[in-house]
Amino acid sequence: MTVFTPNDDSYADLSDHDSFINGAPYNTFCRLRKEDPVSWCDGGNHKGFWSITRHEDIMLLNRDFRRVSSAQGIRLEDQTYEEYLARRTFQETDPPEHSRTRMLVAKAFSRPVVAQFEADIQQLCDQILDEALQSSEVDAVKKIARQLPMRMLGRIIGVPDQDLDWLVEKGDALIANTDPDFSKHVLDKDDTDAYRLMPFRSPAGVELWNYATKLMESKVRSRDKLGVLSLITQPNSRGEVISDAEFRNFFCLLVAAGNDTTRYTIAGAIHAIANQQGLLQELQQATDETWKNLPDEFVRWASPAMHFRRTAIQDVTLRNQKIKEGDKVVLWFVSANRDSDVFEHPYRVGIARTPNPHLGFGQGGPHVCLGMWLARLEVRILLKSLVSRVSAITQSGDHTFLRSNFVGGIKQLPIRITL
Repeated sequence: MTVFTPNDDSYADLSDHDSFINGAPYNTFCRLRKEDPVSWCDGGNHKGFWSITRHEDIMLLNRDFRRVSSAQGIRLEDQTYEEYLARRTFQETDPPEHSRTRMLVAKAFSRPVVAQFEADIQQLCDQILDEALQSSEVDAVKKIARQLPMRMLGRIIGVPDQDLDWLVEKGDALIANTDPDFSKHVLDKDDTDAYRLMPFRSPAGVELWNYATKLMESKVRSRDKLGVLSLITQPNSRGEVISDAEFRNFFCLLVAAGNDTTRYTIAGAIHAIANQQGLLQELQQATDETWKNLPDEFVRWASPAMHFRRTAIQDVTLRNQKIKEGDKVVLWFVSANRDSDVFEHPYRVGIARTPNPHLGFGQGGPHVCLGMWLARLEVRILLKSLVSRVSAITQSGDHTFLRSNFVGGIKQLPIRITL
């Protein structure tokens, strides 16, 4: 039994967020990989773009920042240069500028620093499961998947627990700004021109900016530590420090991306456990060595970061297609992670899949996910703790997906649990 059977007609409009409300249109991606792996797509309300769908080609372009740049935006929407400058994070820059900023913040998310959180994460997982499993039926996203990255966020940035729901709500409004369940200002349905200079074209960006500024000021006044953020504000070996604007933009990125991608990976994993026959038993019998690699398989499976856009800064020829300077180029990581030339049985969760060259963290290029070590640790500890407590997990109602072609994930998942 497969966990998810694609049901799109193979000709989904990839520019339309509605094409993703039943999950990613995998039949369309499969057809494109076979027939037209470098395909021109109409952009709908925006300029058209090239869709890159094969794993091999995405790996090639993902590292080639000298020909395809992140420094004109990483989402499909068109931006003026003024909008780009106002809204960009360090994700939307190229080396050497990207490398400079990355060096300032990467130390806080290195593998040794993240490893120090293992006991904290285990404690949080125990608390979350103690609360969630008091009921035999729960929404696995609301009660389990959302809880860990949200509570861990508080430990990382040193904010009061009472602020966490608000922070996550604002992060959702940023990164899921095409879904009316998360944003009052839906990007492609409402007039958002008043917010065009705000992060993700959303007023939530300014609210988070203001929160970050007050957080910094209060911590400095009280001489209190900022959690992991205290590392980010320290000078590097050359004496460089992160600017106020860089800090605010990074804070917005941390709140949004640091929550959503891990949440949707955990949600996708629980959905798989509830639907793929025998998977729960396989996980219960898995060795510690297998569990070390399992988070990568669940990230491949969920593929929460579905695409990142680049812009050609010179003419590029790929598979006989001529990509012109200025053209938008979209790297569909969600397609690469189901490429049957790379992954055997791509529509099943394989707990022994190794090596696992998935691209869920944007591997292979300068923009590889900063939080991948933390995400792996959170996913491993929570899922391992969950399966150790239950004898059965079944889906008890319909699940729903985000309305987004950028961030993919299950936003509601009713399950029935037998302890």
